[in-house]
Amino acid sequence: MAAVIKTPMHKIEAAAPPDRYARGWHCLGLAEPYRDGKPHGINIFGTRLVVFKGESGKLSIIDAWCPHMGADLALGCVKGESVVCKFHGWAWGGDGVCNEIPYAKRIPPKARVKSWQTCEENKMLFVWNDPEGNGPTPDVAIPRIDPVFNPDEWSDWSLVQWTIKANCRELVDNIADMAHFVSVHGSDNVVYFANLFENHKATQVMVGINSKLGGSDEYLTTIASYYGPAYQITHMFGSMGGYPVESILLNSHTPIDQNSFELRFGVLVKKFPGMSQEACDAMVKQYVDLTNKAFGEDVEIWHNKVRIDNPLLCDGDGPVYQNRQWYEQFYIDAAAVPGELRAKRVVEIDKGLEKKPEMKHAFDNV
Repeated sequence: MAAVIKTPMHKIEAAAPPDRYARGWHCLGLAEPYRDGKPHGINIFGTRLVVFKGESGKLSIIDAWCPHMGADLALGCVKGESVVCKFHGWAWGGDGVCNEIPYAKRIPPKARVKSWQTCEENKMLFVWNDPEGNGPTPDVAIPRIDPVFNPDEWSDWSLVQWTIKANCRELVDNIADMAHFVSVHGSDNVVYFANLFENHKATQVMVGINSKLGGSDEYLTTIASYYGPAYQITHMFGSMGGYPVESILLNSHTPIDQNSFELRFGVLVKKFPGMSQEACDAMVKQYVDLTNKAFGEDVEIWHNKVRIDNPLLCDGDGPVYQNRQWYEQFYIDAAAVPGELRAKRVVEIDKGLEKKPEMKHAFDNV
């Protein structure tokens, strides 16, 4: 009797998430809502910050826990260029320095909290995080998106937000996860998929037929780039109802703690020439709704999965491990990042694009 050979099972391994938060710019959503004259508390990086607009118009971010007696500065009010604690009236400037104690003759020299560097771009507010305390270098600046500032031809941002009970890495895996586009998003025929990793940027290019965001015989091209660890912009070219559709998607996250994050998803749509305003608005809304629904299918899965450090991959999967290596650079000191993580690496999966000359135009935009 022949011996039965038992193949060992692949067991899931999962170490604890890193004890630090990624170095880079993190998007806090549209800047305008923070300009209402009130302090806004946000839970991020395992702590609480407060965002407020001073009388100069500048948006500032500082630690929200008042070092006097521990009150939340977000419960206070804005006075001049400072946020004033509701508990005892201590005033804190955008530089983090206490500049007024209404009942004291002198301010303690140690009366200061951390001030966080900010920037505004594409109508969004960003906060910089670096565990080493260094500021951003010019090469990691958030790129300007010209359509954001072209209301005659493009819609305004449509933004939705979710809280996900998982570590940020589960979201970033999507850069290389080619297979899920078929089972989750209805990309029935992916003919080309590629990843480009270089320095702080990771790009995904995909061409395929998508029945949910196009039609049964219409190709959808997406060029999605992460700029750092937490901010991704996707340029999409497809069709809907016989009309060509061009759109720009925002996918960004801010870690609440190591096991949860806020996810913001935004959509810009190029307006349809020749349509009435009413018809154009309806088409834009329909496309935004379809896109939000498609992205929401990912959200359901992130809510219901476990962390896995050793995914069991097959030859049809994308470069998941290479992607995770690229992402790892944001969790170690900048000087310790190996050169191979900064070097340019390209991984392509071509399933017949060259045999479809009608698709050549799709790459004019890459």
